Amino acid sequence: MTQEKHYLNDQFGNAVSTIVKGIDRDVERGEDALMLGFCIVMLSSSFAPVLPPSILLPLVALVFAISAGFARINYHNMERKLTESLAQLEGHEKAILNPIAAVFTNCSMPSLAESFNPLKNLKRTWKSALGGILINPLWMPIFYVMGMQIVEEKNLGVLNRAIIGVEQKISSLSSMI
Repeated sequence: MTQEKHYLNDQFGNAVSTIVKGIDRDVERGEDALMLGFCIVMLSSSFAPVLPPSILLPLVALVFAISAGFARINYHNMERKLTESLAQLEGHEKAILNPIAAVFTNCSMPSLAESFNPLKNLKRTWKSALGGILINPLWMPIFYVMGMQIVEEKNLGVLNRAIIGVEQKISSLSSMI
């Protein structure tokens, strides 16, 4: 499977609309990955009578880590493809997409290696340790990767709101013409 370098694969339509549709599709893919991870974790309680907590809880943490990791990779790919696409546009088209590009600069995400490092995320580490002390020490990794999942959901929500704003701007500009 070849990886797309930018969102401008369709050269016949409006470039801005093509980019917005591509980013919107990728945001949905990230949201779907996060929701799939959450649904699998919710179904994990079905295995509680069969599997001991020492096996089930690390699997729950692994599911959260995989879904948050996929969403982060997807987010970085969206940022890279948007940057490549913006390089091919004219000034007035870039101005329309500026709110989406601003989300990527304001909500820049660190690499996965940095996110999984507990020493670089002391606040999340402290919260997960506190939750582990209050509930069960086996829950500490779950709380840590759940924090990653929450950050991913928040950033995708901000990006989704920016996309909706740009779509409204595009529709109002097209209705004026």
